[in-house]
Order: sequence, then C-alpha cells, then structure tokens
Amino acid sequence: MSAGTLNRVIEWNNKRVKPVAKGTGLAGLMAPVKTPSLKRLSQTIQRSISFRTESQPQQMVPLRARSKASSFPRRRNSQLWSEMVDSLSQDLSAREIKRQEVIYELTQGEKQLIEDLNLVQKVYYEPMLKLDIMTESELGQIFGTLDTLIPLHEDFLNRLENLRGLEKTVGEVGPTLLDWFPCLEAYITYCCNQVGAKALLDQKKQDRRVQHFLQLCQESSFSRRLDLWNFLDLPRSRLVKYPLLLKEIQKCTPPEHPDQDTLPEAMEMIQRIVSEVNSKTGEAECQFYRRGLSYPEEGQRLPEIQLSRFLYCHGELKHHKGHKLHVFLFELALVLTRPVSQERDGLIQFQVYRQPLPAAHLLLEDLPDGEGTSGSSFRGPFGSANDKAKNCFRVSSRGRTKVQSHSLQANDSFNKQQWISCLRQAIVQSRDREAQTAQSMVSRQTSPDPGLFSTVKNESQQISQSKSVGNCRVNYYTFYSC
Repeated sequence: MSAGTLNRVIEWNNKRVKPVAKGTGLAGLMAPVKTPSLKRLSQTIQRSISFRTESQPQQMVPLRARSKASSFPRRRNSQLWSEMVDSLSQDLSAREIKRQEVIYELTQGEKQLIEDLNLVQKVYYEPMLKLDIMTESELGQIFGTLDTLIPLHEDFLNRLENLRGLEKTVGEVGPTLLDWFPCLEAYITYCCNQVGAKALLDQKKQDRRVQHFLQLCQESSFSRRLDLWNFLDLPRSRLVKYPLLLKEIQKCTPPEHPDQDTLPEAMEMIQRIVSEVNSKTGEAECQFYRRGLSYPEEGQRLPEIQLSRFLYCHGELKHHKGHKLHVFLFELALVLTRPVSQERDGLIQFQVYRQPLPAAHLLLEDLPDGEGTSGSSFRGPFGSANDKAKNCFRVSSRGRTKVQSHSLQANDSFNKQQWISCLRQAIVQSRDREAQTAQSMVSRQTSPDPGLFSTVKNESQQISQSKSVGNCRVNYYTFYSC
C-alpha cells in the first residue's frame, strides 16, 4: 500500500467527521480522582514506571500548516452554559448558575466522548481493516468492546438533553444519574482488556505499515495530536471524572432542592462502580504480567506470585551491578526480571532474575544520595568514582530463603519515593496477612470440636429435660487482606 493511498484515506475521513463544540468548564480544570489500577494503565504510556497516580493530559502542540484546511477543528471551541443562553433569568442565583454550568459540562463531555469514539471507529478501525493493515482478530483485541460504549453514552446524552427546559435550565438530574450509572458496569470488560490491548498495539507498531498509518493519522488535524492509544484511553478517563462532576453538582445544589435526596445515593453508586472497575482491572493486569513471567529455574515459582491478586507497581530500575531490570511488586512478592522477547500474541516475556522475594520477608532501606558510592556497589554502573549515586534504595530478604540483597536505582526522586511507598505498604499488609492467617490456624486448633460439644449437649438434654446446657458457639473466621 502506497503513501498516497493512505493519504487519500485520511483526507476522506477528514471530510466525514464534523466538529462538535466543547465546553471547557469544571471537568477540564479538575484533576481526575484517584483510582489506582485504572490510572496505572494510562501512565504506563508516559513513564518508565507505572504507579497508581492519574496521568496528566498531554499539552496541545501546534500542528504544522496545511495547504488544505480540514473540516475537523484542530482545537475544540470553548463554550460555557451562560454563553449558550440568550439571556440569563434574574431569578437565578450565582450558585444556581454554577450548578447549570456543571451540568452543561457533563452534557458536553458526553458529546465529545461520542464524537471521539465514532472517530476512532471511522478513522482507525475501519481503514486498517479494509487496507489489511491488521487482521480482524488483532483489531478486536486492541479495540475491545469500544463499539458497545457508543450507544451507551448516546443514551445518556439523550437523557441529559431531555432534562433541559425552555430556558435551557435543568431541574432534577439525580434520578437520571441513578437510573443510568449501572450501565457503566460495561466498563469492566473494556478496561480489563486494556492491558493486553496496549501490549499488542506496542508490538504491532514495529510493523512499518502500521507505524506509517498511525503516524499519518496523528499528524492529521482531526487527531488533535493524539495517538491511537490516547483515544482508546478516553473512556477510562471519562469514567473517573463522573465522581468529580457529581461532587461539584452536589456542592452547587441548595439544601431544599429535590436532588439532595438522590445525589448522595448516585455518588455512592458511581464510587462503587469505579472501585469495582478498578479492582477487576487490577486483577486482569496482575494476571497478564504473571503469564508473561519466564522461570529459568523451577524453584523460582513462589506460591506468593500465583496467589497475588494485584500489582502495587512495576517498572524499570537499575541494579547495583549495572543491569537494567523490570521489577514487579505483586501483592505478595517482589520479582526482578529481564525483558527478553516478544511473542506472537503480544506478550512480552520477562525472565525472572534471581530468586523472587516474598513481601512479608522483605527488609527495605532508603539509601541517601551518595551512600552507594562507598565501596564498589554503585561505582561504574551509575557514574565515576567521584559521582554520587542518587535515588537508590536497598531491598533484602529474611526468613524462608537464603539472604538476598539488591540495591536498586530509580530514574528520579519521584519514582524512588513511589517505589518506597509501595514497598512499605506491601510489607505491612503482607505481614498482617501472615499474622492473621497464623491466628486463624491457632484458633481452629484450640477451639472445641463442635460435633463433640453437640453430642454432650444432646446427652445432657436427655438426662434432664428441665435444664438447659446453654448456648455456646464456636465461631470460625476467615481473614482477608484488603
């Protein structure tokens, strides 16, 4: 396929896409809420280490001039609710005007999301399928259930627009949110697929035809300088904004307003859904990377790795011997690996380096800058003898296996602090889990046998019907680590 053919496809799609204005109100100014696993998926694009912190929106970069103007705007137009209304009613208080602005921002956000999702289908999915740039199976893995989200948000947009009265104001919005929010459970499937989708997309970018097509799309004005993954990540970004927008609506709603009866319940519902999506996504991410581990020795297969339900963090760190390692902090184990190859299904193989360390047996030491330069630990790999090693910390093990010690260096001070924070959390929670498990086992061993107690009780009742043995119960508890 020639470059001219690709250019004609891009120009044809430019003509088909029509602009929709965007209001850059409160949602554009507010930072997304904290949702660890979901955030980490987006941040792996921009950082060498992925932590549960929300990724920041990319700064708009001016596009180079084109000889022919596109029908799609390079930047979306800004419009507030107060600018859309012909004349504001004198009866509206400043608080009510702000409330209408937030609801309008919610509505405009739905319009923009629908526009972008349709653009992804028309400009990326369909041309790549028709031009055999990727197979239908590969596109299905990368795009996931994206097509099912479009009618879902179209329905929500229609409901919101029907709430607007003659004066373009919205009365009650709470019942609509309560009725529609359960639809967002469809995001569980989409977000769980994103880890594998990102890995496959990164692998396919090594193909020159794929790389050329995506580059042409990104350089075209309709993309607003966003790449394909930015578009595929938009639903996740939208999901985590709902609690913020709802919180702002609550703040602007008077105590006597009917929405005060439904908004708290709606807030509780959306937070539960976001938490559930986050939890399931974390499990999917953990399972994905577990499958990608390669064990040179059978003894490296710690049961803690398979029992882990999520990842605290993972990313590249430099070992004190000079190796660049990809380190995984699972729920119950720290695993040092070396990326070795890419498989056909998009899985990167991570060869386990040394013996994995159970989180409950970890010892953590924060190394001050320059600490590692004494002796020979960090000299050479991280600089000359006069250079001070920075952003380093040490992890070692105690207990079950022979003593191991690894001095590691992060890319910068921020990543170092994130690693230290995650390691401390993993150590505390793993030790608590072990203590609770041990306590549970001791309770089971020391508690009386319920069957034996039942026999004694029945015999006592037979001897004297007028006397009661009593209501003694043996309770068994199963402890779960949060």
